[in-house]
Amino acid sequence: MKLFSSRSRPTLGSVIGRGHLTVALVAVAMASVSLTLLGVLALRVYADHNLQLIARSISYTVEAAVVFNDKAAATEALALIASTEEVADAQVFDAQGQLLARWQRPENGLFSELEMQITRTVLEKPVSLPIVHQDREIGHILLVGHGGSLMRFLLSGLAGIVLCTAISAWVALYLARRQLRGITGPLRSLAAVAHAARSERALDRRVPPAQIAELDNLGNDFNALLDELESWQTHLQSENETLAHQASHDSLTGLPNRAFFEGRLIRALRHASKLNERVAVLFLDSDRFKGINDNFGHAAGDAVLVAVANRVRAQLREEDLVARLGGDEFAVLLAPLHKIEDAERIADKILASMDMPIALPGDTSVVTSLSIGIAVFPDHGVTPGALLNAADAAMYQAKRLSRGAQFTAGSENPVVNLQTRS
Repeated sequence: MKLFSSRSRPTLGSVIGRGHLTVALVAVAMASVSLTLLGVLALRVYADHNLQLIARSISYTVEAAVVFNDKAAATEALALIASTEEVADAQVFDAQGQLLARWQRPENGLFSELEMQITRTVLEKPVSLPIVHQDREIGHILLVGHGGSLMRFLLSGLAGIVLCTAISAWVALYLARRQLRGITGPLRSLAAVAHAARSERALDRRVPPAQIAELDNLGNDFNALLDELESWQTHLQSENETLAHQASHDSLTGLPNRAFFEGRLIRALRHASKLNERVAVLFLDSDRFKGINDNFGHAAGDAVLVAVANRVRAQLREEDLVARLGGDEFAVLLAPLHKIEDAERIADKILASMDMPIALPGDTSVVTSLSIGIAVFPDHGVTPGALLNAADAAMYQAKRLSRGAQFTAGSENPVVNLQTRS
């Protein structure tokens, strides 16, 4: 229902175009009709005045014929003048009101009848003028005007109205389209940017400047709104990234936490199972960490954990992962693993990195050590839990044999670094 209603609504262009065309046509029609009426009135006054002049001229011409009651002379003189003027009917009467002479314009069918209708409509009445001889009225003249000039004027006025209306319609359409480009163009740009922001979340697009001040201000305000939305979106993304990082990483060392490590381990085992590869898990535990905490304080313990995290991370490959599982326990994921010896070699490098003293707050330093247990997929477990348990058990075996050592799960002859680091 909404779709049908939206499609049935007129566009802004059609509304403004029809408005311009209607205003132009009404204005031209009113102006043309007004000018035509004024012209008809002016022509009426002119026609009346002209008939008066014609009647006066006929009066002078037929005066002698009326005096001598010469009908033939009166008819000839009347026809001579009336036939050349805008006269439809001319009559000469004597003093007793008897018709002395008459001239009528020949009828030419419907056109002449139309001219007479126009004459009777426009002209008030026939013109009557007395014939005076020696200051004595000897008769009178009755003239009826002819509508030929009025007909021509009305036809030319109608043609002018039609022509002006056509030209005005064309000009109105041209100006309307030209004006519409200045109005609908910025609105289309604004609508396109708004649609992209709503449907595509494209908050980086902006409305271009417009020539019309109100539309330009509207575009500027919309751009400012998009700036705020983009800034807020960036802020939210940053907040989300920060929260996601805090949820999956340890706040002290910056290393991934247990949940992150286990998720990564699940994906690594799934991938290794498909490609028939090996994956190694190293379980690390700091030796005598409780003693450092008790003797030097929690700030010293935090410094030791940070130093251990940095040194372990420095010994790994780019694709490997180290995480803090909690307390002084760390785990390392080596994927892919080509040989078990590679995991043992990395464990030895991690153990060796602990030889350097760790600076503590208060200008003191300690040397600590790690115990490392190694478990390999699929030799020591095929699930994340089994693999972590195997590595954890191997780590306790290494700690039991000698601190500062690494032990591979399932080994009959464990590789043990017997050097104690304290």
